[in-house]
Amino acid sequence: MGTIFQKYGKTIVLLLAATVLTVPASARKYADDMHVVIDWQMNAPLNSGFTNGISGWGMNFEGFFDVTPNFSIGAFVNFHTNHDYFDRQAIPLSPTETLTTDRQNSAFQLPFGLSGAVNFVNHGRFIPYFGVKTGAMFARNTSYYNVYYAQDKSWGYYVSPEIGIRIYPAKKRHFGLHVAGFYNFATNKSQVLSIDIDNQSNIGFRVGVFF
Repeated sequence: MGTIFQKYGKTIVLLLAATVLTVPASARKYADDMHVVIDWQMNAPLNSGFTNGISGWGMNFEGFFDVTPNFSIGAFVNFHTNHDYFDRQAIPLSPTETLTTDRQNSAFQLPFGLSGAVNFVNHGRFIPYFGVKTGAMFARNTSYYNVYYAQDKSWGYYVSPEIGIRIYPAKKRHFGLHVAGFYNFATNKSQVLSIDIDNQSNIGFRVGVFF
C-alpha cells in the first residue's frame, strides 16, 4: 500500500484536489440555474355564469430550471377563489321546485402540473418570455344561502399560456421581480343548484418575486 501511494500519491492528491474544486463550482452552476417564483395573482372568470367578478384571492408558486439560456422547464401549483353575491331571487331547482333566497357563490380552483418557458432574449436586466403551464385542476364550487350551502367538486385538464417579464434589479441574477399576464382553460364540469359550470376559463395577471 505504501509503495502504491509513493508511486501514485501525487496523482491521487491532484485528482482529489480537482474533485474538491470542481464539485462546488458545479453545485454553484446548478444553483444559479434553479429558481423559485412566488406570485400574488388576480383573475376574472370568463362567462362562467357562477362568479363573474375579478378577484385578488390567489397565489402562484413555481420552480423552474434553465435548461439553456433561452429555455426553462419546471413545475407549478397555484390557487384562486372568486366570490360573487346575488340578491334575493327565485332559483328553479326542478319542474316542481323553486328556491327563493339571496346567495353568495364561491369558486375555488387549484391547478398544478408542469411548466415551460422560452425567453425572447437571454441577456440584460429585462427578460421577456412566453410560457405554458399544463396539468390537472381541482375545482370546488359552492353556493351559500341562509345557513345552508350547495357544493360540487370536480377534476379536469388544465392549460394556461402566459406572457411575462423577469426583471433583475442587480447585476448578479440571484433575485428578481416577475410580472405576467395569463389565460387559462380547464375541462372541469360542475352543477350547483340549477347552474351548470362547464369548461372553466379565466384571464388575469401575476406580480411577484423569484430567486
